[in-house]
Amino acid sequence: MKKKLLGVLLSTAMVATMLAGCGGGAAAGAADAAADTAEEATEEVAEDATEEAAAEEEIPVSTFGDASGTHLEMWTFVELHGQHYGKMAEIWNEQNPDEKIEITCTTYPYSDMHTKLLTSLEAGTGAPDICDVEVGQFPNVVAGMDQWLVPLDDFAADYMPTMVPARMQTYQGEDGHYYGAPYHVGATAMYYNVAAMAEAMGISNDEVIAKIDSVVTWEDYQALGEEYKAAIADDSKYWTSVDTGGTDWLWLAMAEYGDDWTGGFEGPANCQLDSVKNMLSLQQDWLKSGLAQISPDGHVDLEAGFQNILDHNIVSFPKALWYMSRFTNYMPEEKGNWYIAKCPVFEAGQKCSVGIGGTGTVVTQQSANKDLAAKFLCWAKMSDEGEQNIWDTLGFDVCNTAMWTQDSFAHDDNNQFNQFFINYPYDVLNDIGMDNIGKISVVAISPTINEYVCTTTLNEVLEDPEYSIDDALQELQDAVDMEQ
Repeated sequence: MKKKLLGVLLSTAMVATMLAGCGGGAAAGAADAAADTAEEATEEVAEDATEEAAAEEEIPVSTFGDASGTHLEMWTFVELHGQHYGKMAEIWNEQNPDEKIEITCTTYPYSDMHTKLLTSLEAGTGAPDICDVEVGQFPNVVAGMDQWLVPLDDFAADYMPTMVPARMQTYQGEDGHYYGAPYHVGATAMYYNVAAMAEAMGISNDEVIAKIDSVVTWEDYQALGEEYKAAIADDSKYWTSVDTGGTDWLWLAMAEYGDDWTGGFEGPANCQLDSVKNMLSLQQDWLKSGLAQISPDGHVDLEAGFQNILDHNIVSFPKALWYMSRFTNYMPEEKGNWYIAKCPVFEAGQKCSVGIGGTGTVVTQQSANKDLAAKFLCWAKMSDEGEQNIWDTLGFDVCNTAMWTQDSFAHDDNNQFNQFFINYPYDVLNDIGMDNIGKISVVAISPTINEYVCTTTLNEVLEDPEYSIDDALQELQDAVDMEQ
């Protein structure tokens, strides 16, 4: 593909990716913009792009297990997820010779898979036995509840005593049954660049870590940031960055106060929460004082965000523990520099984390082997064997808390994530504790809230730190009320 078109498509794809995390409608608009831009390219470049796109659109299909066993079809939008089930099928067959399976995993593009799944569920035909569902899409799929999906309660029962309740509840229907099995907790923690802080402040790494460990409240966090800023004396360097294209900071604030702007299944949604106001007020103050910058491209989980971290333009930020894989994949040179800690709270004693992101895997009622599919699924995602592979292969913080305290698991020095960070990630999870991990509901109104916040609210109050937070949240509430 010619460089001109490649650059255009990469840029628009990054915008679409950013918006996809905030609302499906915005992502679709970005995708349309990408298509319009591509049409403006020269005919020669477009022909090259078409030929390469055709080659790249082959749908990966892999079959694992025993051909003599019960056949299961599985759909996903992440090929590595399919590889997880493939490995688990091999282990399952060794442990269950009387219930052997063969599983075919098909990896579709994100939008295509979710559209295809919803269409097949509504039609009553064509759905797979097992399917991944991204958390933002889950309200659409769980709308049919047990008419479309198999309740997993009985199959997950043996694992429930050690599973993180907040994450399991994310994939509940309004009838209270569990319809999705999670990959990870997605627990939000604070990442600190100890090496950069030590260099700027003229102290040892251990002294920096002691200062970080003494942070309890956001007031403490701000004070440490001011100390760092005074030491580095460089207006191009910041303590942290705030997001105009993601709601992670706001979710964390709501979890700390026990709030949920969606209103859950019963509603109504209320976006004018003190928790949200308090966080936005903090961020406006940080921007005005020079303690924070706006995240390049809207949040830290894009190429510009990775580069900003690599350039040491920021040295702390909150993000879910699945962000660890971003370091190993995109910022390997930062190995040994970063420390993970609990997030600060507004008031001592509040919850200090929230589960963010995630994919719940479902079993459809169209499966000819529902019980076997559900039994295998829950084992593959909740058992010791399944959680071990999820940690080693995917780098996710597993939901089975029994694993958190197993030294051979949590302190395995052969694990790439244990090697990368100064401290052991599961020591942080144990310090947080599963009862301190909050949950924000993902329900029908969620896409509306997230899209408006990411496209309008955050830009209003962060791009202009003098903008009235009350006015911005009233505008958000008005937009949400129109959809309720």
